[in-house]
Amino acid sequence: MKPLVFRFDFISPFAYLAFERLPQVLQGCSYAVEYRPLLFAGLLRQWGQKGPAEIEPKRAWTLRHVHWLAQQHGIELDTPAVHPFNPLPLLRLALACGPNRRVVETIFRHVWVGGMDAVDAQRVAALRAALSPARDPDGDEVKRALRQHTEEALAAGVFGVPDIELEGRHFWGLDALPMLRDALQGGAWFEGPAWQREGQPRPGIQR
Repeated sequence: MKPLVFRFDFISPFAYLAFERLPQVLQGCSYAVEYRPLLFAGLLRQWGQKGPAEIEPKRAWTLRHVHWLAQQHGIELDTPAVHPFNPLPLLRLALACGPNRRVVETIFRHVWVGGMDAVDAQRVAALRAALSPARDPDGDEVKRALRQHTEEALAAGVFGVPDIELEGRHFWGLDALPMLRDALQGGAWFEGPAWQREGQPRPGIQR
Protein backbone atom coordinates (compact mmCIF):
# COMPACT_ATOMS: atom_id res chain seq x y z
CA MET A 1 0.00 0.00 0.00
CA LYS A 2 1.37 3.41 -0.98
CA PRO A 3 1.15 6.14 1.67
CA LEU A 4 -0.73 9.35 0.87
CA VAL A 5 -0.71 12.53 2.96
CA PHE A 6 -3.98 14.45 2.63
CA ARG A 7 -3.42 18.06 3.76
CA PHE A 8 -6.52 20.14 4.36
CA ASP A 9 -8.25 22.95 6.19
CA PHE A 10 -11.95 22.64 7.03
CA ILE A 11 -12.53 26.16 5.69
CA SER A 12 -12.01 24.92 2.11
CA PRO A 13 -15.01 23.55 0.20
CA PHE A 14 -12.65 22.03 -2.37
CA ALA A 15 -10.91 20.12 0.42
CA TYR A 16 -14.31 18.83 1.57
CA LEU A 17 -15.25 17.71 -1.95
CA ALA A 18 -11.86 16.07 -2.49
CA PHE A 19 -12.16 14.27 0.85
CA GLU A 20 -15.57 12.90 -0.14
CA ARG A 21 -14.45 11.91 -3.65
CA LEU A 22 -11.10 10.34 -2.78
CA PRO A 23 -12.34 6.76 -2.06
CA GLN A 24 -14.38 6.65 -5.28
CA VAL A 25 -11.67 8.08 -7.54
CA LEU A 26 -9.00 5.78 -6.09
CA GLN A 27 -11.15 2.65 -5.99
CA GLY A 28 -9.03 -0.38 -6.85
CA CYS A 29 -5.75 1.36 -5.94
CA SER A 30 -3.66 0.22 -3.00
CA TYR A 31 -3.07 3.16 -0.66
CA ALA A 32 -3.28 4.34 2.95
CA VAL A 33 -4.08 7.94 3.89
CA GLU A 34 -2.66 10.10 6.66
CA TYR A 35 -4.98 13.05 7.29
CA ARG A 36 -2.96 16.14 8.17
CA PRO A 37 -4.78 19.39 9.08
CA LEU A 38 -3.00 22.70 8.56
CA LEU A 39 -3.87 26.39 8.65
CA PHE A 40 -4.71 27.56 5.12
CA ALA A 41 -4.31 31.19 6.22
CA GLY A 42 -0.66 30.42 7.02
CA LEU A 43 -0.11 29.30 3.43
CA LEU A 44 -1.79 32.42 2.08
CA ARG A 45 0.32 34.65 4.30
CA GLN A 46 3.56 32.96 3.24
CA TRP A 47 2.85 33.18 -0.49
CA GLY A 48 1.33 36.68 -0.40
CA GLN A 49 -2.14 35.62 -1.51
CA LYS A 50 -5.72 36.39 -0.54
CA GLY A 51 -8.21 33.63 0.05
CA PRO A 52 -10.98 33.22 -2.55
CA ALA A 53 -13.59 34.44 -0.06
CA GLU A 54 -11.65 37.69 0.45
CA ILE A 55 -12.21 38.77 -3.19
CA GLU A 56 -15.94 39.28 -3.63
CA PRO A 57 -16.39 38.25 -7.29
CA LYS A 58 -14.12 35.25 -6.71
CA ARG A 59 -16.07 34.32 -3.56
CA ALA A 60 -19.33 34.33 -5.51
CA TRP A 61 -17.88 32.24 -8.34
CA THR A 62 -16.15 29.80 -6.00
CA LEU A 63 -19.30 29.02 -4.04
CA ARG A 64 -21.40 28.70 -7.20
CA HIS A 65 -18.77 26.37 -8.64
CA VAL A 66 -18.52 24.13 -5.57
CA HIS A 67 -22.30 23.83 -5.35
CA TRP A 68 -22.40 22.75 -8.99
CA LEU A 69 -19.56 20.27 -8.40
CA ALA A 70 -21.32 18.86 -5.34
CA GLN A 71 -24.50 18.35 -7.37
CA GLN A 72 -22.52 16.67 -10.16
CA HIS A 73 -20.85 14.26 -7.73
CA GLY A 74 -23.89 13.61 -5.54
CA ILE A 75 -22.32 15.18 -2.45
CA GLU A 76 -24.43 17.11 0.04
CA LEU A 77 -23.07 20.64 0.49
CA ASP A 78 -24.44 23.78 2.12
CA THR A 79 -22.53 27.03 2.52
CA PRO A 80 -21.87 27.71 6.23
CA ALA A 81 -23.85 30.61 7.69
CA VAL A 82 -20.56 32.48 8.20
CA HIS A 83 -17.76 32.11 5.68
CA PRO A 84 -14.86 32.68 5.92
CA PHE A 85 -14.58 31.75 9.59
CA ASN A 86 -11.75 31.02 12.01
CA PRO A 87 -11.10 27.27 11.60
CA LEU A 88 -8.59 26.94 14.45
CA PRO A 89 -10.98 25.28 16.96
CA LEU A 90 -11.92 22.64 14.39
CA LEU A 91 -8.36 22.01 13.19
CA ARG A 92 -7.15 21.60 16.77
CA LEU A 93 -10.07 19.30 17.57
CA ALA A 94 -9.18 17.07 14.62
CA LEU A 95 -5.56 16.86 15.77
CA ALA A 96 -6.62 16.13 19.34
CA CYS A 97 -8.71 13.20 18.07
CA GLY A 98 -6.07 11.52 15.92
CA PRO A 99 -7.18 12.29 13.26
CA ASN A 100 -8.68 9.40 11.26
CA ARG A 101 -11.17 9.38 8.40
CA ARG A 102 -14.21 9.17 10.69
CA VAL A 103 -13.10 12.20 12.67
CA VAL A 104 -12.27 14.25 9.58
CA GLU A 105 -15.55 13.26 7.93
CA THR A 106 -17.54 14.26 11.02
CA ILE A 107 -15.92 17.70 11.19
CA PHE A 108 -16.12 18.37 7.45
CA ARG A 109 -19.84 17.57 7.50
CA HIS A 110 -20.29 19.70 10.63
CA VAL A 111 -19.01 22.60 8.48
CA TRP A 112 -20.40 21.87 5.02
CA VAL A 113 -23.76 20.18 5.67
CA GLY A 114 -26.72 22.04 7.12
CA GLY A 115 -25.73 25.64 6.39
CA MET A 116 -25.08 26.52 10.03
CA ASP A 117 -22.39 28.52 11.81
CA ALA A 118 -19.42 26.14 11.85
CA VAL A 119 -17.75 27.73 14.88
CA ASP A 120 -20.82 28.49 16.98
CA ALA A 121 -19.67 27.84 20.55
CA GLN A 122 -22.52 25.49 21.43
CA ARG A 123 -22.16 23.49 18.21
CA VAL A 124 -18.39 23.15 18.67
CA ALA A 125 -18.90 22.06 22.29
CA ALA A 126 -21.38 19.39 21.17
CA LEU A 127 -18.97 18.25 18.46
CA ARG A 128 -16.14 17.93 20.98
CA ALA A 129 -18.36 15.90 23.29
CA ALA A 130 -19.36 13.58 20.45
CA LEU A 131 -15.78 13.00 19.28
CA SER A 132 -14.23 12.63 22.76
CA PRO A 133 -10.70 13.78 21.86
CA ALA A 134 -7.83 11.92 23.50
CA ARG A 135 -5.87 15.17 23.92
CA ASP A 136 -6.90 18.66 24.95
CA PRO A 137 -7.73 20.61 21.76
CA ASP A 138 -6.74 23.82 23.57
CA GLY A 139 -3.48 22.41 24.92
CA ASP A 140 -0.01 23.56 23.90
CA GLU A 141 0.87 20.15 22.46
CA VAL A 142 -1.96 20.28 19.92
CA LYS A 143 -1.28 23.93 19.06
CA ARG A 144 2.37 23.12 18.40
CA ALA A 145 1.40 20.17 16.21
CA LEU A 146 -0.82 22.36 14.03
CA ARG A 147 1.94 24.95 13.63
CA GLN A 148 4.38 22.16 12.76
CA HIS A 149 2.05 20.73 10.12
CA THR A 150 1.71 24.16 8.53
CA GLU A 151 5.45 24.85 8.62
CA GLU A 152 6.28 21.42 7.18
CA ALA A 153 3.81 21.99 4.36
CA LEU A 154 5.37 25.35 3.55
CA ALA A 155 8.84 23.80 3.55
CA ALA A 156 7.57 21.25 1.02
CA GLY A 157 6.22 23.99 -1.25
CA VAL A 158 2.55 23.47 -0.46
CA PHE A 159 0.57 26.56 -1.49
CA GLY A 160 -3.06 25.52 -1.11
CA VAL A 161 -5.54 22.88 0.00
CA PRO A 162 -6.39 20.17 -0.61
CA ASP A 163 -2.85 18.94 -1.19
CA ILE A 164 -2.21 15.21 -1.52
CA GLU A 165 1.36 13.96 -1.34
CA LEU A 166 2.48 10.71 -2.92
CA GLU A 167 6.14 9.75 -2.63
CA GLY A 168 7.31 13.37 -2.62
CA ARG A 169 4.99 14.50 -5.41
CA HIS A 170 2.19 16.94 -4.59
CA PHE A 171 -1.24 16.97 -6.21
CA TRP A 172 -3.34 20.07 -5.62
CA GLY A 173 -7.08 20.37 -5.79
CA LEU A 174 -10.17 18.30 -6.44
CA ASP A 175 -9.50 18.20 -10.17
CA ALA A 176 -6.08 16.60 -9.60
CA LEU A 177 -7.58 13.37 -8.22
CA PRO A 178 -7.55 11.58 -11.62
CA MET A 179 -3.90 12.60 -12.02
CA LEU A 180 -3.18 11.18 -8.56
CA ARG A 181 -4.87 7.92 -9.55
CA ASP A 182 -2.66 7.71 -12.66
CA ALA A 183 0.44 8.21 -10.51
CA LEU A 184 -0.68 5.53 -8.05
CA GLN A 185 -1.12 3.12 -10.92
CA GLY A 186 2.38 3.79 -12.23
CA GLY A 187 1.41 6.02 -15.16
CA ALA A 188 4.24 6.26 -17.69
CA TRP A 189 3.93 10.07 -18.00
CA PHE A 190 5.42 10.50 -14.53
CA GLU A 191 8.67 8.87 -15.71
CA GLY A 192 8.94 11.24 -18.67
CA PRO A 193 10.68 14.63 -18.73
CA ALA A 194 7.70 16.96 -18.22
CA TRP A 195 7.28 16.59 -14.44
CA GLN A 196 10.88 17.58 -13.71
CA ARG A 197 11.16 20.13 -16.51
CA GLU A 198 8.04 22.06 -15.56
CA GLY A 199 9.07 22.14 -11.93
CA GLN A 200 12.19 24.18 -12.68
CA PRO A 201 12.13 27.97 -12.09
CA ARG A 202 12.14 29.99 -15.29
CA PRO A 203 12.48 33.69 -16.05
CA GLY A 204 9.39 35.75 -16.72
CA ILE A 205 7.83 39.14 -16.16
CA GLN A 206 7.87 40.13 -12.48
CA ARG A 207 5.18 42.42 -10.99
